[in-house]
Amino acid sequence: MFGFKHIQFDAMTYVMHYKNGTIHQEGRGLSFFYFKPNSSIVAIPMGGNDLPFVFKEMSADYQTVTIQGQISYQISEPKKLADVLDFTVNEEGRYKKNDLEKLNQRTINEAQTAVTAFIHGLSLQDALGAASTLEQRILSGLQSSPMIGMLGIEIMGVNILAVRAVPEMTRALETSTREKLQQEADQAIYERRNFAVEQERKIKESELNTEIAIEEKQKQITEKKMESEVLRQENKRKLNEMVMAGNIELEQQRQSLVEQKAINDRKLADTKAYVVDTTLKPYKDLDWKMITALSNNPDPRLNMTLAFRELAENAGKIGNLNISPDLLENLLEKGR
Repeated sequence: MFGFKHIQFDAMTYVMHYKNGTIHQEGRGLSFFYFKPNSSIVAIPMGGNDLPFVFKEMSADYQTVTIQGQISYQISEPKKLADVLDFTVNEEGRYKKNDLEKLNQRTINEAQTAVTAFIHGLSLQDALGAASTLEQRILSGLQSSPMIGMLGIEIMGVNILAVRAVPEMTRALETSTREKLQQEADQAIYERRNFAVEQERKIKESELNTEIAIEEKQKQITEKKMESEVLRQENKRKLNEMVMAGNIELEQQRQSLVEQKAINDRKLADTKAYVVDTTLKPYKDLDWKMITALSNNPDPRLNMTLAFRELAENAGKIGNLNISPDLLENLLEKGR
């Protein structure tokens, strides 16, 4: 009515009310009446924004890399942004121009500029695995960008959602990766089998070493037994030698004893012979008859025996000899 309007904004919108080209009032969540012919209203959203982006770059091996992500930012200095872009709204609170799209595009351009040189220096495979590095480079590039500073926005974070190659190259890489994984799987199977064979070899080697050790111990035991047997035989031989030496010494002593006894017996016999010879020497020249007569034996049989001996010695001189049976009987009875 008569050019006066009322307008109201929420608390997340920073409002600047220009009147005749000069800021009449400003702040967040304002509500006021204004005179339309000499007023201009700028409304800048202060909430956080998530800006998705997708851009393509060329890798060092001339392959296309598609980078998809999201930038989180908020407008921290609305006056700076109002000086660069037009956020003027009409009487209904709608933007006259779509400069928010310009803000988003400039932010994306700065993000792409921050990683272009980096992607150009990587091979395709390296670029596909560099998501974390890309996040850090975009974040640091935006935070240090003069353009972002002029726009008055604050970068809160960057997320890389995907780094992809073209479908044909993706399939080729998948095939290559699949082959590589298969080779790694085959290598793992080979290593596992080789490890099992090695373990089996070690077990066999351990068993053989154990058997060798047992055989060595058996050999040592046998050698010890042989040494003990040799020592026992040696001791037995020495004992036998000692016994034999003792027997020899005993026999020598016996021999000496026998020899000494023989010498003594010979001396004793010589002594006895000398005594007998000396005793009988006076009778050596006497007739036995005389000796018999000197014996004074009162037995008449002896005399009869001597008589018969005389008769026998002189049998050649005797013609006839009669001996009565009574005489013989008497002699025999006396003999009994």
